[in-house]
Amino acid sequence: MCETHHAGKHILCPQCDLLVTVPPLNLEHKATCPRCGTALTTRWNSPRQRPTAYALAALFMLVLSNLFPFIYMKVAGISSEVKMMQIPQVMFSEGYSSLGSFFILFVQTVPAFCLVTILLLVNRVKMPQKLKYRLARVLFLLKSWGMAEIFLTGVLVSFVKLMAYGDIGVGSSFIPWCLFCVLQLRAFQCVDRRWLWDDIAPMPVCPVALKPGVAGIRQGVRSCSCCTAILPAGQIECSRCHTKGYPRRRHSLQWTVALLITAIMLYLPANILPIMITDLLGDKMPSTILAGVILLWSEGSYPVAMVIFIASIMVPTLKMIAIAWLCLDAKGHGHRDRERMHLMYEVVEFVGRWSMIDVFVIAVLSALVRMGALMNIYPAIGALMFAMVVIITMLAATAFDPRLSWDRVPDFDHEELNKSGK
Repeated sequence: MCETHHAGKHILCPQCDLLVTVPPLNLEHKATCPRCGTALTTRWNSPRQRPTAYALAALFMLVLSNLFPFIYMKVAGISSEVKMMQIPQVMFSEGYSSLGSFFILFVQTVPAFCLVTILLLVNRVKMPQKLKYRLARVLFLLKSWGMAEIFLTGVLVSFVKLMAYGDIGVGSSFIPWCLFCVLQLRAFQCVDRRWLWDDIAPMPVCPVALKPGVAGIRQGVRSCSCCTAILPAGQIECSRCHTKGYPRRRHSLQWTVALLITAIMLYLPANILPIMITDLLGDKMPSTILAGVILLWSEGSYPVAMVIFIASIMVPTLKMIAIAWLCLDAKGHGHRDRERMHLMYEVVEFVGRWSMIDVFVIAVLSALVRMGALMNIYPAIGALMFAMVVIITMLAATAFDPRLSWDRVPDFDHEELNKSGK
């Protein structure tokens, strides 16, 4: 039976397009899609105070982590220490300004910008309404591009690589950085997209009668990709956030395939060309990703070798295969299990950025290992190529519309499937 729309009652799943009735939620409970399991909305306790506290604490830790030495190394009586902001400076001085820019952008600027935006929006700081819309739009676009915790993992891997050459230690800013990584993740987690947009502006009323358990595209409605408002399918601009959109992302498969082919073309040289050069007593030794894995394995660092192999070789390869498979499935080739295809998409979206570990390892090694004539490490062209592979595959996963894989699936008929509160 069709129902009239109520702003706080319905939501279209952004992953499978199923219209779900959101039940009243208790504190700390969330509503999930009954078809694909995607988290739709969460009711947080203290929705303003909690993200504010986490964001302020995270920003304070970020400032501390940039003021003092981060890590140091001692080899044969020669010591070297590095601060956080010296890492991109080395990239710039060695002619790899792109890698330095990636570090500044993904490791520090994006997380800091998102945290400041959270503070401004959840605390209703007075500003023009259009600016609020733009900040909220950018916040949810950039949130998945912050890589502070991935950089921290790269630092830990660097420690294992350098232990064979000398003493490695952490400076005063290492603990603040670890705390920053945890606190910024918690701040992002405690901000619910649906709640935040309802706080900025009221949900527009959809004139179309809605039937829960049926895909939006079959009811002539679509979800705003930015603020989750339910709109008529023919309405291009959202009446709340003014974001333009369509029932399905335009040319989604074409963009995804184009980006995938570009990534494949860069992936081969990224693995063949050296990613770093070690200058030991004047003897320059280039190293590729696979050579680094083999070296770590031969030295007995099996867990670290496996981490690098999985993150830098296995994950990009499997990710490109998975994206191609998803495109074929969305095109209508074969009859595969929708739940498994959706799980594949979620895994692809989550693990893609973790391949940047090796790039951050090179950044740390290049900045720290500056021992004059004794030993130096420099980035090489392969590192830039590999970073581009990771970024392009992330863009390919973003360009893919997962709802295309669900368009051939029959709708649910039972109302109890819409009772998704947990």
